[in-house]
Amino acid sequence: MAGIDITALSTVYPNGVRAVDDLDLHIADGEFFALLGPSGCGKTTLLRTIAGLEQSNAGTITIGANEVTAVDPGKRGVAMVFQDYALLPHMTVAENIGYPLRVRGQSKAAQREIAESTSAGLSLAGLLERRPAQLSGGQQQRVALARAIAMGAEVLLLDEPLSNLDARLRLEARTFLKRLQRELGITTVFVTHDQAEALALADRIAVMESGRIRQLGSPREVFQRPASVFVANFIGSTPMNLLDAVVVEDEVEVADARLGRPLGLAVSDGDKVTAGIRPEYLRLAPRGTAGGISGVVSTVENLGVSSLVSLECAGGVLVGVTVPEQDEPPIGSTVTAVPEPGRLLLFDAEGSLLSPEPVPA
Repeated sequence: MAGIDITALSTVYPNGVRAVDDLDLHIADGEFFALLGPSGCGKTTLLRTIAGLEQSNAGTITIGANEVTAVDPGKRGVAMVFQDYALLPHMTVAENIGYPLRVRGQSKAAQREIAESTSAGLSLAGLLERRPAQLSGGQQQRVALARAIAMGAEVLLLDEPLSNLDARLRLEARTFLKRLQRELGITTVFVTHDQAEALALADRIAVMESGRIRQLGSPREVFQRPASVFVANFIGSTPMNLLDAVVVEDEVEVADARLGRPLGLAVSDGDKVTAGIRPEYLRLAPRGTAGGISGVVSTVENLGVSSLVSLECAGGVLVGVTVPEQDEPPIGSTVTAVPEPGRLLLFDAEGSLLSPEPVPA
């Protein structure tokens, strides 16, 4: 297997759009790595550039010990699973899986042997004589994965591999992909715009915007401590509360309420900041509880085992709070949302996370 090193990579389209903008990235050997971001952020362009399907204007790509920036796609040691799976409709499952070996000139017997051995671990053994049109979406996905694995590549590239599946199949496929990648130990890079998918699958995530990486870290890091308002807005199944605030002495004033601010931040009285707190890190308390934001319950959204309660606070500020099922307060009641200790984040006027100052040595 092999890691990937990308240095000063730039891809500029003829219309001047910088799809990838002077990007540096290291992906470790055997890592399950996600490129996450909204449409047009450059994640698919980056993946296709690693594969050799698009050429960069500047920078280098190294896979293992080999620089592959100018190497043909077939010689890079990568396998790619496309969003639409790209199966050949006139071929059987066995022929689709063995096709990369056919291109390399291997015998039909070798192709069949690899197809049978690869399909066995992907629950495809009884489907080898079927054609793609006779398969479900989940089965087609597994055929595409089997074909990629049969290539014996060092790197597996996945372009939104779950987007064509329905909700139930997507959950099953996530579990399957995670287990398969661990068993193979293959370096895997996948593109997604689904933050829940990235959080569930990846060892590390690169959140991209406008061709650049805005944050790089573990799923826990990007969820709990987003580096910017952009990342905070993008990550999380329920949006983070991002509230206009002012620093007042040792507190933060939000919607006529005073919250204890995080310690060790370089802020001064009167500084305007954005206070960030996830709905999952707020608890509801009786009206008037100190250290929280009071508001009137305006809506309650059922999320299954929990509910998202929206409070309308002073100045029309809306605050979302996640509560367990059957703990929802009545519509129209007044309650207080209290942050869990250490969960309140502050962002500066430019939208960057304010971090505690380092402790002197």
